[in-house]
Amino acid sequence: MAKRVLVVEDNELNLKLFCDLLRAHGFATEPVSDGREAVAKARAFVPDLVVMDIQMPHVTGLELIREMKADPGLSAIPIMAVTAYAGHEDEERIRAAGANAYVSKPISLARFMEEVRALAPDDTAEAPQP
Repeated sequence: MAKRVLVVEDNELNLKLFCDLLRAHGFATEPVSDGREAVAKARAFVPDLVVMDIQMPHVTGLELIREMKADPGLSAIPIMAVTAYAGHEDEERIRAAGANAYVSKPISLARFMEEVRALAPDDTAEAPQP
């Protein structure tokens, strides 16, 4: 069964890129372009991982991360922040909000997938052989 990834990104090109990349690597994705819908979508989709843009209109990724981490039904889901904010203080602030990983834009596709696999490992690859 494919791992499920909720992708929260207001930029349509980035949203398509992340979803296409994840699908090409065997993940099931659910795109969300409006951060105001992210928490409800996470509750309905029940992802194994959330990929979250930080700079969005209406509600920031930091606010969404805090909200998800405060929700008992969502708090255990790992969150990978993907953002153009690349300073050391930015990463500290993002991790302090509850993000489990941080990837700066423009992304390295290899680094992006490395972080995704670290947060949502393929259980079948680690299953012992009979």
